[in-house]
Amino acid sequence: MKGIILAGGSGSRLFPLTTPVSKQLLPIYDKPMIFYPLCTLMEAGIKDILVITKQEDLFSFEKLLGDGSSYGLSINYKIQDQPNGLAEAFIIGKEFIANSQVAMILGDNLFFSDSLKSNLKKKFTSGARVFACRVNDPERYGVIEFDKDFKAISIEEKPKRPKTNFVVTGLYFYNSDIASYAESLKPSKRGELEITELNSIYLQNDELEVIRFGSNVTWFDTGTYDSLIEANQFVQAFQNRQGHLLGSPEIQAYKNQWLSKEEIIRNCKKQTNSNYFIRVSKMLSQNLV
Repeated sequence: MKGIILAGGSGSRLFPLTTPVSKQLLPIYDKPMIFYPLCTLMEAGIKDILVITKQEDLFSFEKLLGDGSSYGLSINYKIQDQPNGLAEAFIIGKEFIANSQVAMILGDNLFFSDSLKSNLKKKFTSGARVFACRVNDPERYGVIEFDKDFKAISIEEKPKRPKTNFVVTGLYFYNSDIASYAESLKPSKRGELEITELNSIYLQNDELEVIRFGSNVTWFDTGTYDSLIEANQFVQAFQNRQGHLLGSPEIQAYKNQWLSKEEIIRNCKKQTNSNYFIRVSKMLSQNLV
């Protein structure tokens, strides 16, 4: 399976913070935001990743992530010229996807849970898989309606009167048909290629699996000032209390056995003044991972 991180868009809800810098490069405590969705894909065992971003931000992402080898990954880049909708990512990434299954995560979505790995590693063979979460403001998202057996029966994008409080999060798994389905879409009234329309195609074909996250999974969509602050406070509190690092691609690479402890520590020592890299080295050298 391959992975896509969609890190485009204008980040207009976070202006003026995002006027000079991509939203996905804003800090979440001690790391750039994109580290967290990157680690989610890594936790799913995905090594071949495409980052889709704006032309003006490409250099910054390349400077930060490089070719991915520092994390045992292969990272490539593509440009989204305009924010034409989430579904456009699969058209842009068509050659990258080829005949593979693909997972896409939005670059401003953060997931934390001890049980997350089992959901990510759950065998995926065909169709599509999305992850749902209960929220207080479902009108901001794609809302899922279930029948009495908790099987999804409809998905509606940003409804004024949501039928439920369950919404689709920014993490999606698809089979290799996804690019051709995306190419068949027409822009919505908002002028975008809607990912809800893609999910509806799989739903109509009875090929959509919905995994509902319980209260043990913490999810942040950091597209507002408040959610950005909440995510920062969550990571700060967790790391300082638990002594672990959240969203560290170096630590995740070691857990996945993609890089050795010695390789990672050697890379960290190049950044002698960084508390983050000092902490990564300490955790590895003292076997705290």
